[in-house]
Parts: sequence; structure tokens; C-alpha cells
Amino acid sequence: MGIKSDGWIRRMAQEKGMIEPFSATQVRQAEAGHSIISYGLSSYGYDLRVSNEFKVFTNVFNTVVDPKAFDAKSFVDMETDICIVPPNSFALARSIEYFRIPRDVITICLGKSTYARCGIIVNVTPFEPEWEGHVTLEISNTTPLPARIYANEGLAQVLFIGGDEVCEISYADRAGKYMHQRGITTPKA
Repeated sequence: MGIKSDGWIRRMAQEKGMIEPFSATQVRQAEAGHSIISYGLSSYGYDLRVSNEFKVFTNVFNTVVDPKAFDAKSFVDMETDICIVPPNSFALARSIEYFRIPRDVITICLGKSTYARCGIIVNVTPFEPEWEGHVTLEISNTTPLPARIYANEGLAQVLFIGGDEVCEISYADRAGKYMHQRGITTPKA
């Protein structure tokens, strides 16, 4: 078992469509030349981008967050290039990239240090063997101040961990409830 390198990630993305769209280099500047929060292939991972679709949690309707009976009134839908996450609040977003995970691989996804150093925590559960879809990203603003999230820029790094052998039952085999998700996917009971 071990973490996969940039060469393996590049091959799997190009030959098997593991990451679409795929950036074979680390992108640090936009076409106009201004700096951005980097995304793309790194030495032992891939920095994914956050799309411009967000669900920002709000308490306007006094709802309770319940994973077994999720109320859509818990958040406000936004489409924006800069999402402001309120202090001590939370937002859902999705990756631009669509992932197809091989049967002998699991991933760990961690927030980028640029955001972590600002008190912004990104939580994503592992991408299990043979899962595919857009990644639903959980963004938590732990500060007492509003926080900016920049769409179409890097938000989190995915590490690919290869198993010593292929798993007996994959996410696809058990028809996981978040299989082939597109867009931001809220909790399913």
C-alpha cells in the first residue's frame, strides 16, 4: 500500500479518464497573469478546484441540520466567483473535476494550506474504490470574520493511496448512494 506519484496520476487521468478536466501541471496564474490559489498535478496528489456553485448555511428559517431529514431551507444557493462564508459558518460546494477512482485505490482529500492558514477547514470523506462523481466539498469558516472562497481556483488536495490487493466489494458493487453525483449533493438517509 502506498501513495501514488504524479506519473501514476497523469497516466490514470490521461488513459482512464480518472480526473476530468485534468491539468497535468500545477497552475499558479490565471490567463490574465494574476496569481490564483494553485490547482492541478502535484508530486504526490492532485489539487482540485472549487466550482462557482455554493450552498451557504443560514439560520433564517430556524431549521435543524439533520442528516436523516435534511431541510433545503438550511442553506442559500449561490452561483458566484467569490463566495463569502459567514463567521463560524459552513458552506457546501463541488469540485470542477469529475473523478473516477480505480478499484484498487482510495483517496484522502485535505484542504490546501493557503485556506487552512486563514481558519478555513475543508472536509471531504474518502473517495472509495470505484466511486465516481463530482466531489461535494464541505467548507467550514472557523473564524469570527467572514471568509472568501475563490471559485475556479484550488481548494483541496487529493492523495491517491493504492491497496496491496484489489478490494472484494467496491463502492460501485454495493451501489453506494453518492455514486455518479453531479453538482452539490446534500445528505441522503
